[in-house]
Amino acid sequence: MTELLEDLEEQRSKLNKKAEQYRRRRDKFNNTARRWADKRDKLNGQSRENIEKANSHRKERDTLNDLVKKAKEERENWNKKVSEAQSKLGGLKKKHLPKDGITLEKLKREVRNLEFKQQTTVLSVEKERELLELLSDVQSQIREREKLLEGNKEIQEALKKRNEAKEKAEDAHGLVSEHAESAQKEHDAMCKFYDEGDRLRREADGAQIEFKKAKLAADEAHKNHVEMVRQVHDFDKIIAGLRQKKARASREIEETTAKKEAEDIYERFKAGEKLSTEDLMFLQKAGYL
Repeated sequence: MTELLEDLEEQRSKLNKKAEQYRRRRDKFNNTARRWADKRDKLNGQSRENIEKANSHRKERDTLNDLVKKAKEERENWNKKVSEAQSKLGGLKKKHLPKDGITLEKLKREVRNLEFKQQTTVLSVEKERELLELLSDVQSQIREREKLLEGNKEIQEALKKRNEAKEKAEDAHGLVSEHAESAQKEHDAMCKFYDEGDRLRREADGAQIEFKKAKLAADEAHKNHVEMVRQVHDFDKIIAGLRQKKARASREIEETTAKKEAEDIYERFKAGEKLSTEDLMFLQKAGYL
């Protein structure tokens, strides 16, 4: 029985060591899982922050795009008014200016062409004199027509309305450009934050995969640890039972030996042999006295 107990205790010790190894392995993977979970949560938080910023820029972009749309509508409206005013002005000029078929704009173009020719072409004195006379004549016609325009209230009123509409159209065009540029900046910022949010989310997904791997390993180690502990407890019960059985057997042997020794002493007592104090106490303890 002693050999069996020693064998069982050795097996129990090995199981206990394995249980401790699995416990350390479980704790190691649980710590790893916690680190991955913390990283995952941090990355998901950063991803949400970037998405929220992207949504804010998208909202601002949409607001600016609405302003662009309204500014375009206003610009088209004023351009239409410019066209209408220009058409009316053209009709008034045709009505009040000389009927020679030469418009004021055409005369001004002619002046620019003549001035350019004078500045860029090598001319003889005679040719240059003729060009200057022609230039003077055209400028005179322009002054004459402008004077007629300035003196005509109806034309001046139409010109004023045309210029005002043109100015409004240019202002609206400026707003279109301004809002469109701002909307593009908001769009670029939105894309930047969406891209960063997606990148962080993908990184968080990777951390989640690592978390699951570590958690599965920890769960497996915990299951093995629990199994080893259960087996250790089973061995404890078996070993305790064997020890109790061994103790009872030892007591029975001791009692049998003591009984036989008491019988021998008692026989000596009956034979009249002188007993020692120790022998007498032994007989009394055994119930013979």
